[in-house]
Amino acid sequence: MNFELDKSIEILRNTPLVLKTMLDGLSEEWIKNNEGENTWSPYDILGHLIVGEQTDWIVRVKIILSDSENKFFEPFDRFAQFNQDQTKPISDLIIEFKSLREKSLKELTSLHITQKDFDRIGIHPEFGKVTLKQLISTWAVHDLGHIAQISRVMAKQYTEEVGPWYNYLGILKK
Repeated sequence: MNFELDKSIEILRNTPLVLKTMLDGLSEEWIKNNEGENTWSPYDILGHLIVGEQTDWIVRVKIILSDSENKFFEPFDRFAQFNQDQTKPISDLIIEFKSLREKSLKELTSLHITQKDFDRIGIHPEFGKVTLKQLISTWAVHDLGHIAQISRVMAKQYTEEVGPWYNYLGILKK
């Protein structure tokens, strides 16, 4: 499939609903458990997505589209969620993420991005030159990756409990 802004927006718009459906109302064990040392729980992943909405995606889109000669992106703190309040209920995080995402998508559509804009450049601190098309594509794939990660983390909570079916459950082997 080739990049289309509307197709990316479909994923970005649905992510909050997917996360609400997956996580809202679950016990702490499902929400706060991870895969072991230096791994993230579904709670941590949702916190990471919130920080991204606040400091990364739209900020970088605007840098690329700006008339400024400074196209450098600030480094993104992939672990900033651990500096946030860790006692908020998951339902509050879901609501916060949904609100932030709605705001981001409203801003994105208000920019009236044209086909020519997709080739405009920003400067990533690690990768160097990146295009707007690459940034927006990454935003959608980033969401999908974290949805898959949440599923994997949750599935692995029952690794031992599935017994002999383990060999048929590829999600447990990744």
